[in-house]
Amino acid sequence: MSIFDSIRKKKTIPAPWAKFYSKEELNIKIPNISMYEEIRRSALKHPDNIAVSYLNRKITYYDFLKKIDILANGFYDLGIRRGDVVTIVLPNVPESLMSLYALNKIGAIANMTHPLSAEEEIKEAIITTKSRYLIIYDARYSKIENYIDSLNMEKVIFVSPADSLDTIRRVGYKVMEFRKFKHRPILKKKYINFRTFFLFSRFKDDFPVKRLGKDTPAVILHSGGTSGKSKNVVIQNRAFLFASKAESISLSFDKNDSALAIMPNFHGFGLSTVMHTPLALGFTTILVPQFNAKKFGTLLKKNKPTCILGVPTLYEAFINSNNEKNLDLSFIKYIISGGDVLPPALEEKVNEFLTMHNSSAKIIQGYGLTEALACVTLTPDEMQKKGSVGIPLPGNYIKIIDPTNRKTKKFGETGEIVINSKAFMMGYLNNEKETNEALQVHPDGHIWLHTGDLGYMDEDGFIFYSGRSKRMIITSGYNVYPSHIEEILESHPAVLQCTVVGVPHPYKQEVPKAFVVLNDNARTLFIKAELKKHCAKHLAKYMMPSEIVIRKKLPKTKLGKVDFNKLKEDNDGDEL
Repeated sequence: MSIFDSIRKKKTIPAPWAKFYSKEELNIKIPNISMYEEIRRSALKHPDNIAVSYLNRKITYYDFLKKIDILANGFYDLGIRRGDVVTIVLPNVPESLMSLYALNKIGAIANMTHPLSAEEEIKEAIITTKSRYLIIYDARYSKIENYIDSLNMEKVIFVSPADSLDTIRRVGYKVMEFRKFKHRPILKKKYINFRTFFLFSRFKDDFPVKRLGKDTPAVILHSGGTSGKSKNVVIQNRAFLFASKAESISLSFDKNDSALAIMPNFHGFGLSTVMHTPLALGFTTILVPQFNAKKFGTLLKKNKPTCILGVPTLYEAFINSNNEKNLDLSFIKYIISGGDVLPPALEEKVNEFLTMHNSSAKIIQGYGLTEALACVTLTPDEMQKKGSVGIPLPGNYIKIIDPTNRKTKKFGETGEIVINSKAFMMGYLNNEKETNEALQVHPDGHIWLHTGDLGYMDEDGFIFYSGRSKRMIITSGYNVYPSHIEEILESHPAVLQCTVVGVPHPYKQEVPKAFVVLNDNARTLFIKAELKKHCAKHLAKYMMPSEIVIRKKLPKTKLGKVDFNKLKEDNDGDEL
């Protein structure tokens, strides 16, 4: 029995957003199948459509499914079985997706890990999940060489980003990269090259496929927000199946669409929304293994994606896409921001940029977190509210509560965002305490995911995200929300981006400190005095930043979010 069916006598959850969906849309039925089976059905339905576009290589659904099945036979022959955890440390390359679905066909669990992780982080990802197999980017061998022989690894498979390139490009890549990285060992039994492995897998017999249900574990993702120790989040097949159906209701896709996969495969938004969902619906995912902000315009012009999804920092690069003259963006249908707060000033600039380049699209926001497979809310077609992250996807429910007593807040009142969803994680791997803290049964009989995020809901059910509760600043007994100060500062024409953090104060406990990035054409003379005057006009005295620091750029985490911890420790001066 699933956790979702274990609670009885549930009360009806108020859903003011339900009026935007039909009754059928609100009652999504999740088939009792695996991720692999969903992709297989899609491939059989759209065999000639392009499933994956990777640099100049295009892979049809027919070939994509064939490669997955070959890999599955090879993995099974290696000894991989249902329930085994296989760690994947790869950028956005076809091999990462093919390996994911091949493992899923067997019933193994893919442990998706950041290829730029530090040595100890990769080691921890392997040890804590008890992985016996590793599929890793060959240029990252130096990250594992010091400890890999001491681990109980059955096989290490090395993948090169060149493996899916045509012959000429593959040779060119090898020449360019030859001296850049420490190369993998080639004469040890446990190590093998992916291309060699795939070649031999062609001759392996089909293994006996056992049907997998929707409630079986499929993927491990890693969550820690912008701080704290990373947790292993176990995601079921059902979460991916639900996401593809819910997202197809909120957004209108067809077989001619394509999603630009800049968000990485180890990120919930990336793996689910711009990789699995397109493949489940029969259109194209465009894999970008390494993002170059300076060539963003060229990337868009060459690939013409109809859907772009990214974190706000990506859209800073977007509005500076000036490496292509006469850039025509009329092909863009959806441009979605998630993963962090989208500053109103940046939202306005992105929309202006779209209009200037012939696109009728407007940037929309989504909200989610890894524990609910990333996408929880989206703005449906033609129903935008400025500053909102949209309404819950059909089948998702949200309420805003007072975290101290779980009482539901009134419309417009800020509190903790809690979520009820069919896309819940199974839990944190081997961490019952934190799982029980995150997933709690409320008096209404439903299980709610406590997010630690702040926000409010309006009368129509639109959600307005305010940021992490841990970011809330308590100064002289007053609650100060950094997002409000950021919004005020970013409304000044000289400001491109702003982040506010709380810093210790001898008697006020904490005070706000603002880090500001200016527009390229902003006048820097007396700018701090201008910004302080601007804040004094719009903010209560206790909300005033104790200090305004000017930066050329803000530090980022590996997922492209602002690194609040680094800013709290920042004692350097301005970089004007």
